[in-house]
Amino acid sequence: MRIGVLGGGQLGRMLALAGYPLGLSFRFLDPSPEACAGQVGPLVVGEFLEEGALLRFAEGLDLATYEFENVPVEAARRLAEAVPLYPPPRALEVAQDRLREKTFMQGLGVPTPPFHPVEGPLDLEEGLRRVGLPALLKTRRGGYDGKGQALARTEEEAREALKALGGQGLLLEAFVPFEREVSLLAVRSRTGEVAFYPLVENRHRGGILRLSLAPAPGASGALQKKAEAYALRALEALDYVGVLALEFFQVGEELLFNEMAPRVHNSGHWTIEGAETSQFQNHLRALLGFPLGSTASRGYSAMVNLIGERPDFGEVLRVEGAHLHWYGKAVRPGRKVGHITLRRDGLEALGEGLAQLASLLGDRLSLLGDRL
Repeated sequence: MRIGVLGGGQLGRMLALAGYPLGLSFRFLDPSPEACAGQVGPLVVGEFLEEGALLRFAEGLDLATYEFENVPVEAARRLAEAVPLYPPPRALEVAQDRLREKTFMQGLGVPTPPFHPVEGPLDLEEGLRRVGLPALLKTRRGGYDGKGQALARTEEEAREALKALGGQGLLLEAFVPFEREVSLLAVRSRTGEVAFYPLVENRHRGGILRLSLAPAPGASGALQKKAEAYALRALEALDYVGVLALEFFQVGEELLFNEMAPRVHNSGHWTIEGAETSQFQNHLRALLGFPLGSTASRGYSAMVNLIGERPDFGEVLRVEGAHLHWYGKAVRPGRKVGHITLRRDGLEALGEGLAQLASLLGDRLSLLGDRL
């Protein structure tokens, strides 16, 4: 069976690596001839909306998916006319627009931070009255890894941010004094079977995910059940198939929805070694209608993103329980080029292993602090 993947980045690469043991083959569509998934499967180079490229990509596919949520919705709809495509294009449509996304989740009864659409100075003034300060001004579309947003502590900073972000197509959102950011990976099969991974704690720097801890230390069973209930509402409302990632702000025992990603997700990379079944294989199982694999964690895991630097592979692999994933991408500042997953049987042992990694990676693990 041949699976098509819209996008040729590291997520597509890891999908293929998870699918080969199941006897699957893969083809990728990406605008870049250097897309790293091309190292593990045929790569069609072309724009997503380029008719010829889309036709070459679709020929002979049994089904298709995507590893990049900014694929044009129109390209997904065209492809869905030729081959079964999961998750459905509607999930892309919702997730690509922050206003639509938050309105959708609010409509399902999922709490979010207060927000207000901004199309100009008058909307901004009204938003500041309703949302208050400090607040985040965000582009509604296209931002990721901290791009397309600005924190405003004063009205003057908000007006400056409005100009810097283009003056329209924006969302003003209350800044939440959260305790931590957590994410939940949910997966729903073509058969309707649903499974959830444990909540994960995520730590960012410069808007980019640097460290994930799984399961999230100290997360209560009630918090897990609340996240699962919220995710289930979204899965069913979208008639979703595949892995869906939802990010939340945790405030006490409450969760405020931040954003979703209709695909396998960076905060789930730990599942390759740290769960009974990885997010990548469960995504494929869901697409194919196969029984979903267990999402139980195997001890405790930490996932460290490698951003713009190549560590000494030998030194990393000397750390007990460390697993290195290098994506085969050119190293550039600010670019995700790999990750390390550290797996240990106990939380204390995990902390000791992270301290060893920190000595190798320097300030790249400075956000670890003194707590897990």
